[in-house]
Amino acid sequence: MSSRTDVSLTKKPVFVDVFAGCGALSLGLMQAGLQGKFAIERDKFAFATLQANLLSGAPQFKFDWPRWLPQEPTSIASVLRNHHDKLAALEGEVDVLVGGPPCQGFSSAGRRKHDDPRNKLFSSYLRLVDILRPKVVLIENVRGFTLDFTSTAGVKNYSRRLRDKLSARYNVFEELLDLSQFGVPQLRTRYFLIAIDAALSAANPFDLLNEQLPSFLRSLRLTAPVTSWAAISDLEISRGGKQASRDTPGFDEIRYTNPRTQFQKVMNAGATQLTDVRLARHSAEITERFREIIEISHAEGRLNTSISKELRAQFGLRKMALRVLDPDRPSPTVTSLPDDLLHYSEPRALTVRENARLQSFPDWFSFKGKYTTGGHLRKKEVPRFTQVANAVPPLVARAFGGMLATLFSTRRSSLRGIGLRRGSERRQQRVKILAEA
Repeated sequence: MSSRTDVSLTKKPVFVDVFAGCGALSLGLMQAGLQGKFAIERDKFAFATLQANLLSGAPQFKFDWPRWLPQEPTSIASVLRNHHDKLAALEGEVDVLVGGPPCQGFSSAGRRKHDDPRNKLFSSYLRLVDILRPKVVLIENVRGFTLDFTSTAGVKNYSRRLRDKLSARYNVFEELLDLSQFGVPQLRTRYFLIAIDAALSAANPFDLLNEQLPSFLRSLRLTAPVTSWAAISDLEISRGGKQASRDTPGFDEIRYTNPRTQFQKVMNAGATQLTDVRLARHSAEITERFREIIEISHAEGRLNTSISKELRAQFGLRKMALRVLDPDRPSPTVTSLPDDLLHYSEPRALTVRENARLQSFPDWFSFKGKYTTGGHLRKKEVPRFTQVANAVPPLVARAFGGMLATLFSTRRSSLRGIGLRRGSERRQQRVKILAEA
């Protein structure tokens, strides 16, 4: 075989991440041994986070970014319009195309809008599939992505439409997965689609994912499910106290000491200092209100679920989704609103870092941009809390990456065996010709 073929059999599987957000999916895939080529993300805050961690951050997890693509926030439409020829030249070199179109238009946590322009972005995703022709397409989205929408044009179902489009070229597999089974300390159900070239594998990749899951957890010495307490108890103010915020004057932050559980040790590995531990500035009145709500919720056994209508009326609250964490269970689904969740024992909302822990981000991974935003900017900006909430948990991405690495290594081992047999046949043929000469 040629030297080029030898390299193709041993190189890391290469992926491109579209709608990449802050880079959580890319991080997990790189941790599993895949190589990122580039990522597409249009929000300036989310891209700044991706850039800080996966372009100029830890050297072991970096994109092999092409020179023709500026390292800046951009849209998929812009990349398709301005770099079509460069993308076409990558045909056959990208093994995996990953990403999930923005989920706000589909999410049951908000108002689903079938006409939300973000819902149309997966059409651009399919154009990129046609150009790159990857061997695998991996898409993640919210459960609402699988639901029917009724519009003036009739009933629409985006997951069905996506499946039908990809089925022309790929074997398509879908699953709704409870992400807490991957060691993520959060009760989070997400839709995953894997479209896979039949030449790579005809088997259901989710079967391989489930088969590898026990060994994946053992390699990290984790047992699922992981509770909220096991995830964030080392960040209790009662342990390390508070200090002035290092990045926001006028705020306090948690002073960190050390991890106390195996999950915390896994998350803290490689971190020199903790970022994103800034505390919200609650007034004395709000702090006391939170203290009473936490006590009553524990007494009533109403944890991880919205506080009762009676309790809302008692405190004059209009917010419907306020929940107190249950320390003995994984958290509810993390959202982009920082006051949706209250700490299980301390009268406060969670920090960005605590939400990041519940999403299984490693502690060395730092976030950039505003902490929060509001009003009309909520549709235009992706601040830190939203970056965390929108992410594919890195532990889940890492498990998927391990499954994909196995598929590609198995395929390449098979090709190597074919090459060796063919090489042996060619040598035997040469010996025969020489003997007959």
